[in-house]
This record gives sequence, C-alpha cells and structure tokens, in this order.
Amino acid sequence: MNEIKRVNLKTGMQVKIVLKEDQRTGKLTEGIVKDILTKSPKHPHGIKVRLESGEVGRVKEIMKEVL
Repeated sequence: MNEIKRVNLKTGMQVKIVLKEDQRTGKLTEGIVKDILTKSPKHPHGIKVRLESGEVGRVKEIMKEVL
C-alpha cells in the first residue's frame, strides 16, 4: 500500500478522500484541500484533511497540485 505522508500534502492540492460514512464501501470523494487536520507526519489510515467543500476525510490519493 502506498502510504501518503503529511509532508507531501499542501493546501490547494486536488485529492481523493474517504469520508467516515464511506469507510465500509471505500467510496472516494474528490476535492481541494483547505486544511490538513492530522498533526503527525503519517497515519496508518491516511492523513485527515478538510476539503474546500467542508467535507472531512482521510487522503487515499493525490490527484494534482492546483496552482
């Protein structure tokens, strides 16, 4: 499994996250990172972020950096 580290995330990046209610199904939600909520450098389930839409979840995939 490709673990995403906090150092690789920045606000403004386009990512795919799994929301708490979607953890069982694994459904991913795409959005732009507004805030990085996890303080530790890494987390076994993914770094928790808040998207610009207000949704909170753990990053599963980095799509691209938005300039």
